[in-house]
Amino acid sequence: MSKAAVSVVVIVAVLAAAGGGYWFGTQRPPMPTAGGAGGPGGAASAPGKGGPGAPAGGPPPTAVEVAKVATVPMPQTITAVGSLRSDESVTLRPETAGRISAITFQEGQRVAKGAPLVKLDPAIPQAEVQQAKANLTLARAKFDRAVDLAKRSFISGQARDEAENNLKVAEAALQLAEAKLAKTELKAPFAGIIGLRSVSIGDYVKEGADLVNLEAIDPLKVDFRVPETYLRQVQVGQSLEVTLDALPGSTFDGKVVAVNPLVDAAGRSVVIRAQVRNQDTTLRPGMFARVRLITRQQADALVVPEQALMPQGNEQYVFKVVDGKVVRTKVETGQRRDGRVEVVSGLAPGDTVVTAGHLKVRDGSAVRVAGADAGKGREATAADAPPAGAATPVKADGPSSRAPKS
Repeated sequence: MSKAAVSVVVIVAVLAAAGGGYWFGTQRPPMPTAGGAGGPGGAASAPGKGGPGAPAGGPPPTAVEVAKVATVPMPQTITAVGSLRSDESVTLRPETAGRISAITFQEGQRVAKGAPLVKLDPAIPQAEVQQAKANLTLARAKFDRAVDLAKRSFISGQARDEAENNLKVAEAALQLAEAKLAKTELKAPFAGIIGLRSVSIGDYVKEGADLVNLEAIDPLKVDFRVPETYLRQVQVGQSLEVTLDALPGSTFDGKVVAVNPLVDAAGRSVVIRAQVRNQDTTLRPGMFARVRLITRQQADALVVPEQALMPQGNEQYVFKVVDGKVVRTKVETGQRRDGRVEVVSGLAPGDTVVTAGHLKVRDGSAVRVAGADAGKGREATAADAPPAGAATPVKADGPSSRAPKS
C-alpha cells in the first residue's frame, strides 16, 4: 500500500475516534446509581449556577466593616506649648554701696514678707543720723527763739521766716539720713523661696549689684502663644490642662488670667497667661509645658472612626448603611482626637457607617457586615452534607462498571 493511502486511513481513524468521543461525552445517558439523581426517589440536583441555590439576581452583597455613630463628651480645645513662670520674681540689689555685714537666710528656704535677708555695714549711715538729729535740735531752738522775739518786735519777720526754713531743712536732713540707714538692710518684698546667693559676708557691693533671687511659686504662671485665628475663642477664666515632659503622667489644672491685647506682628500670634496651683512645689519656673486650652465644653458630640471618612477635595463623605445598602453622605467634621473625628452635621446618633471596604462598594451597593453571617455559612455547609447511610455514587469508569474478564 502506498504512503498516501496509509495517511488517508490514519486521518479517517482519528476523525472517527474524535466523533465517537464527542458523542459518548454528550449523548450518553446518566449511569443509574442507588437512589441516584435521575432515578425514582433521587435527590435534587446540587445547587450551582442556575440551580435552586443560586442568587435571585445581581451580584452578592459585599462584605464591609462598620461602626455606629457614638455620642461622647468632646470639649473643643486648643493645644500649645509654653513655659512656667514664677508668680512673683525679683533679684535683690542694694540701693547704696557698702560692705555686707550679715546674711540672715539659708539658700532655698521659705521666707515671709518683710523678713531681713542681707545687712550692709551701718556705721556711716548711723553717724549721719546722729548728725542730722543734732542739727535738727539746734534749728528748732533757733526757731522757737525767733518766734518769741518776733512777737515782741525785736526781729523782723524775715528773720523769723529764715529760722522756720532752717528748721524744715534740718527735719528733711534727718529723714534723709534715716532713709539711708534703712537702705542698709534688705528685706523680702513678698513671701517666697530664696534662691542662690552670689555674695558672701565681707563683700563690698555697689549700687545695683545682684545679691540673690526670690521666687514666689504658688501659684505659677503659664505663658503660651496661640495663632491670631483663635483670638475670638479665648477668654479670661477659661480652663486649661498643663502637662510637662519632666513629669510624665501628671496633669495640672489652671485658668486663663490675662490675654495680651497686642498681637505679635512677626509671628501673628497672641500671648496668653494662665495660673496653675503648685501647693506641693512640684512645678518649678522655667519648665517646658504643653497646654490644652478648653474653649468650649461639649458633652454630646457625635463621633465616628477616622477610617470612615472619604475626603474628596475640601469635602468629607461617608458611606452610611441603610437597609442593607450604602448611601454616600456628605458630612461636616470638627475636631479630631484619639483616632475619632467629630461630625458636626450629616449623621445622627445610632447611624451605621462603613469603616473598611470603601473601595469595593458604590453608592447604592448591597453590603453585609463582615463576620455577621459566619454562623449561617457553617449551618449551610452541614445541611449540604449527605445523610448517614446514603449510597456513595459510582463512577462510570470504576471497577464495578467493568465486565469480568473471560
